[in-house]
Amino acid sequence: MDSLVNILKVHNCQIVIPNGIIKNGTIIVRSGIIEEVSENNIESPGANEIDGGGNFLAPGLIDLQINGFSGVDFSDQNLTIENLRKATSALWKFGVTSFFPTVITNSQTDLLKSFSNLAKACEDEETGISIPGFHLEGPYISPVQGYRGAHLEKYIREPDYDEFSELQKSSGNHIKLITVAPEINGAIPFIKNCKESGVVVSLGHHNGSSGIIRQAVDAGATMSTHLGNGCANMINRHDNPFWPQLADDRLTSTIIADGFHLNEDEVKCFYRIKSAERIVLVSDALDLAGLPPGEYKRGEKVLLLTPDVVKYPAENVLAGAVMPVSGCVSNMMKFTQCSLGNAIQMASSNPARLLGLNEVGKIGKGKRADLILFSLENGRLVILKTIIAGREVYSKY
Repeated sequence: MDSLVNILKVHNCQIVIPNGIIKNGTIIVRSGIIEEVSENNIESPGANEIDGGGNFLAPGLIDLQINGFSGVDFSDQNLTIENLRKATSALWKFGVTSFFPTVITNSQTDLLKSFSNLAKACEDEETGISIPGFHLEGPYISPVQGYRGAHLEKYIREPDYDEFSELQKSSGNHIKLITVAPEINGAIPFIKNCKESGVVVSLGHHNGSSGIIRQAVDAGATMSTHLGNGCANMINRHDNPFWPQLADDRLTSTIIADGFHLNEDEVKCFYRIKSAERIVLVSDALDLAGLPPGEYKRGEKVLLLTPDVVKYPAENVLAGAVMPVSGCVSNMMKFTQCSLGNAIQMASSNPARLLGLNEVGKIGKGKRADLILFSLENGRLVILKTIIAGREVYSKY
């Protein structure tokens, strides 16, 4: 990156803060850090100025589950820094200032290679600031069809903390989030070990009973991965993994609000149960996002890209999404009639809080100036500018 702008002033904008909106607001950024947030137009001689044009200014979006973007697969064994720069700059255009490249179930050899490749990204001056950590989804998940989703059964295995420690070393200690099925043998002690090592544990791709889920939460699990997905197509209406996860206030649910992984009624119900405090919006996007519809071979799987979603026909399951998390923010407002502030919260301050990203996720004094300037057009977020640590990295005009 170029050197940071020393002083930045953004004014004439509606600032989205945790408890509402500051109209006609101004922020002052010095050396990448927010110095002042005001309802008045502050004089700041010598500052680089951005006139917000009356549009909205919010904290940058944080995507905790994204498998790839703009033709770049984060699990690609030949992933390069140039590929990551391409994907990162593409995500900036959609207001994503931080994201967790997500690697799914694979052989240990391939997982080691994937995380070794990604570790280089954290050292890269261009991409590292947007990648605070990685998400490992699997391989310690349910092997049962439906619950395993598009994960290949032959690579699914029981939790092995020594094996995981190898992956963590390969990642440069950047695996910050892991998705685990709590009912498989060894999962509960594994969750405890992860918790003690500082890794956030999310429950996903599982068929855990109410009792098992409670044990997993007692052991340290704090999240549910894409709740409502990673499940069999037919489930028991009483005894299924959804009710206990919705009922436990200690679990925050990540959801894919694209209208296809979850429909409008499901999103509305999840929101009413969990509230804006315990939901995180994720994209679960694949590298196929933005490519023409059709069949694509990815690794050992043939995927079907439709205009709305990615399917894995061999298992009759969804394989991933194509909508960036900014689209999920828009849908959240449309589906639930929640406020703009609450919708932004679910894609910024909530993921920041859960993953311990104390420097980002809110607009406030002392926070890193990761910001998005956007308009609302027919209820959709249109990103006008993206700013990271006080530096403009994307402008629509």
